[in-house]
Amino acid sequence: MTDVQEVHCRARPRRALWLSVAFAAAGVGASVVGTAYRGASVLWMAVGGSFALVGLVSLHLVTARVGADARGLRSWTLLRRWSVPWPEVAELRIRLKRRNGSRGGQIRRVGVLLRDGHSRTLPLPVATGPYELDVFEEKLADLRVLHQRHGIGVAESVAVPVVSDRTAGRGWAGAAVLWCVGLLVGAGVAAAFVSGTAADQRAWRAAVPCTASTPVAERRECLTYTSAVIARTDPNRPKKSSWLYFADKRPFARLEVPVEAADGFRAGDKVQLTFWRGEVRVVTGSRYVWHRHVPNAGTLAGMSALAALAAGYPGALTLQRLRGRRLPADEVLPSALPFVVPLAGTALWLVPLCYLHPTTLLDSPATITWAAAGTLVTAALLVWAWRETRVRPVADGAERAVEPAELDGEVFVFARFLEHTDYNPYGFGTHIALGDGPPAVTPGPGRFAARRIPVERLTVKAVRRARGGDGDTVPGDWNIAELDDGGRPVRLAAAPGDLSRVLRELTAVREAQ
Repeated sequence: MTDVQEVHCRARPRRALWLSVAFAAAGVGASVVGTAYRGASVLWMAVGGSFALVGLVSLHLVTARVGADARGLRSWTLLRRWSVPWPEVAELRIRLKRRNGSRGGQIRRVGVLLRDGHSRTLPLPVATGPYELDVFEEKLADLRVLHQRHGIGVAESVAVPVVSDRTAGRGWAGAAVLWCVGLLVGAGVAAAFVSGTAADQRAWRAAVPCTASTPVAERRECLTYTSAVIARTDPNRPKKSSWLYFADKRPFARLEVPVEAADGFRAGDKVQLTFWRGEVRVVTGSRYVWHRHVPNAGTLAGMSALAALAAGYPGALTLQRLRGRRLPADEVLPSALPFVVPLAGTALWLVPLCYLHPTTLLDSPATITWAAAGTLVTAALLVWAWRETRVRPVADGAERAVEPAELDGEVFVFARFLEHTDYNPYGFGTHIALGDGPPAVTPGPGRFAARRIPVERLTVKAVRRARGGDGDTVPGDWNIAELDDGGRPVRLAAAPGDLSRVLRELTAVREAQ
C-alpha cells in the first residue's frame, strides 16, 4: 500500500480564479457607480448582476478545498464546511456527469457514501477533461489509501464504483420529476380552457347580424359592420407586428394583422369591418378577406393530450429509478425508451379522439368504443414495455443461445471487447465471427480485417450486468463477461443471448484444441 499521510486538493489555476474575482468586483463597482450617476436602469442592473454572478462562482471555486488525513475527510466551500471520520465512510465513488453543451464531455467528481446511507459529492478533486484525468485519478487513489488504512472493513482490490446518469445510484427525484409535474400542470391548464373555447367557437358560428330591434346589452353577441378605407399597410416580417392603417383614423387608427393580410390589402382599398364581442373578426375587401383566428377547442384538447403523454417519458424514467433502487449503485439501469412505444401508440388514437370530440369524449357509442379499443392497445403495449425494461438476471437470455453444434455456417454476433488488446487494437471490433474458421474479432459483419481470438489464453471469471465503469457505449440491457487473458483482465460485452453464444463457442473451441 502506498505510504500516504495527507491529501490536499485545491482548485487550479488559482491565480486565474483570483483575477476573475477581482475583475468581477471591478465590474460590480463600475455598475454601482454608473447607477448612482445616471440613475437605475435595466442595463446597469443586468451588467452588475452578471459580474456579481461571475464573481460568486469564481470565489466559490477558489475557496473550495478538500483535505484528508488519518482523522478523516474534510471539505470547505464558500458557504459550508463538512467533515467525517473514516470509520463512518462506507465507500468512495466516482460521480460521472455529462457536460452540458459538449459532445461526449464528462465531469468526474468523488462521491462519498456514508454508513447511514447518505451520500455527498466532494467539490474537489474534479476532472472536466482528459488533461485533468491524471491528477484526478492520483488524488482519488490517495484518498482510497487513507480510507483502506483507517476505515472499517474496506477491501483493497475492489474497483471504484462509477455512478452516472444511467446507473441506479444516481437518484430519481430530480429533473425527471420536475418535467413530469410541469407537463402535467400544462396539460391540466390547457384542458381547463377546452370547455370555454368550445362555447366561444359555437357562439361565433351561430352569430347573426344585429338588427334595429336588438337590445344594446345583446349587441356584443351579434355581428355589426363598419365601412373603412385603408390609408396604408405596414407588413413586417418576421416576428414583428404588421398593421393596417385606416384613413381619417376611422373607426380607429390601425389594426394589427398577420403579414399575409398586410400584403393582401393596398392603400385606398375600401373594406368592411365585422365586429363581434367588441373586436374586429373579419376585414372584407374586393381582393382579400382576412379572418381573425378563432381558437379551436379540438386543437386545445389535442395539445393537452400531447402534453400529458409527453409527461409519460420523464415518469417512465422515474419509474425505472424506483424499480432499480435495490440494485448496486453502479449498475446500469435498463433504458426507458421502450415506454416510448405505448406513449406513441396512445397518441395515435387519443389525439384524434380529443381533436374530433373535445367535449363529448364519452357521449356516444362510437367514441366509447374508440376509447375502449385504444385503451386495450395501450395496456398491451405497456405490458410489453414493462417486460422489456425489467431488470433481468444475469443468466436471462442463456436459454435463447444457440449451442455451438447448432451453428449453421458463419455467424457474426454483435459483441465487443472493451479493452485494447492485440486482437482488438484500439477497440476497433464491433462483431465476433463464429462458425466457419476460428473465432475472430471483426469491425463489422464480415471477415475483413478480422483478428483471431486467442481462445487458449482466455478464461471466464464471471458474468455480470453492465456497470457505470463500463462506459456509455454499452447498452443497459447487455451483460459483461469478465475474462482472464493470460493474467490480464478483459471485458466482453454483448446482449445476454449473444454473450452466452460467444462464451459457449469459445469454450468449445478451447476444449477441442
